[in-house]
Amino acid sequence: MGFKCGIVGLPNVGKSTLFNALVASSHAEAANYPFCTIDPNVGIVEVPDERLYKIAELEKSAKITPTVIEFVDIAGLVRGASKGEGLGNQFLAHIREVDAIAEVVRCFENEDIVHVDGSVDPVRDAETINLELIMKDLETVDKRIDRAQRKANSGDKEAKKEMEALEELKSHLEAERRIWVVKDELSENAWRLAKELFLLTGKPLMYIANVSEEALIEDNEYVRRLRELASKEKAEVVKVCAKVEEELNELDAEEKREFLKELGLEEPGLNSVIRAGYKLLDLITFFTAGPKETRAWTVKRGATAPEAAGRIHTDMQRGFIKAEVVSYDDFIRCGSWNACREKGLIRLEGKDYVVQDGDIMYFKFNV
Repeated sequence: MGFKCGIVGLPNVGKSTLFNALVASSHAEAANYPFCTIDPNVGIVEVPDERLYKIAELEKSAKITPTVIEFVDIAGLVRGASKGEGLGNQFLAHIREVDAIAEVVRCFENEDIVHVDGSVDPVRDAETINLELIMKDLETVDKRIDRAQRKANSGDKEAKKEMEALEELKSHLEAERRIWVVKDELSENAWRLAKELFLLTGKPLMYIANVSEEALIEDNEYVRRLRELASKEKAEVVKVCAKVEEELNELDAEEKREFLKELGLEEPGLNSVIRAGYKLLDLITFFTAGPKETRAWTVKRGATAPEAAGRIHTDMQRGFIKAEVVSYDDFIRCGSWNACREKGLIRLEGKDYVVQDGDIMYFKFNV
């Protein structure tokens, strides 16, 4: 099971430049992803996590394997996509396949790069995309209402309940409110149905503000306005200068450090994008460690120990018995797995244990 974050945006906002930099910065695999007519690119990107390397150093591991998430570069959207304009339905169908949305918004001036709407306005651009998603969701809900209504008219009680949930979703969409923003207001049935229908606005969203080099340290007016919108949308804003990220990828490690220092930055902006995507998908990391390999693994927050074992191999989940667990902080304090065991810090957890971010785990199973 992959965790996919779709990168969307209007034409000429730097979306593909950002994606290419993201893939190159991670030395990640880029491949065509088998969707419909237009094949979006997928970058399998390493999640930066210093904990992994500290654990590996203490365990003297021969191999280090980071965890990854997938970023999907989805073809550019234009106004009217919900009615089939531009790539239209292909674009919107591709978004259904991802777990979360990263919306690239242009927050810089450049006379050489023509904006599709003739001027730079990040709030207008964000609202354009969000409205297209809302309109497509309305179409989806209306189709389902037609089907449920026929069943409800024949006296089907379940169809009547479904109609109530659909009307609830429709009322929010007609008010131009994204379903993710109002999910806490929805009834259980309405939220379940939103997920069942793969509603586009039911996905978590973040804004990637593509800025000029000057705006990397201090927000410009465009970014400030975007942050105001994001606060209402329950979304995060991550600032990146796609041009700077491209330049960073041409440098060796020492040159990269010097360039970042000159810019007043501690790390590339793309690291923030990757971590924000990870957070957006509500993911956490657990580790397995030993002399042969230290490895980071990804699970959804709230996953149980058997589900974590299943990320390694399905047989481990099927035959799960117990998990030995130690927290990252305890491991670092003690300096090794054996030292943690000697101090009684390794816990034996069963099937109901909920994995915590940073857990170092050893699974016992039998098949």
